[in-house]
Amino acid sequence: MDLILWRHAEAEVLAPGGSDSERTLTKRGQRHAARMAQWLDAHLPDTIRVLSSPALRCTQTADALGRNYKLRDELALNAKVNEILSLLKWPTQQRPVLLVGHEPWIGKLVSALLGSETCNVAVSKGSVIWMRSTSSELTCETRILVVQSPKLL
Repeated sequence: MDLILWRHAEAEVLAPGGSDSERTLTKRGQRHAARMAQWLDAHLPDTIRVLSSPALRCTQTADALGRNYKLRDELALNAKVNEILSLLKWPTQQRPVLLVGHEPWIGKLVSALLGSETCNVAVSKGSVIWMRSTSSELTCETRILVVQSPKLL
């Protein structure tokens, strides 16, 4: 299974009294989302399933890709790794999945999949981590294939 994790691009600072889930992308965030979306579109398989947090900054990031996606509450701001793994049916699901979401759960998910839940992984805004799992009756192996930042595109 290929799992692509895309952290939302840079968002506006939370205004006093504002809702964190309604923060929008900054102009730079919009440029970074578009740049990363172009790179992803050139590399993603046609069979990819795209799921996004319902937070506005995530949907704006996902919109840049120009593909259909589904909103999933399991990917919201305070998502739990075990709930995400259940949503993904990890590692038995075969169809590739792209998740658009937030820190800290993206970093925690990467740590868990690499077998080190005590290690802190930080994922920069707008960046992508592409992972692949292979499993047999006895083992499950997870590899990082790509780490890409919009600043390097």
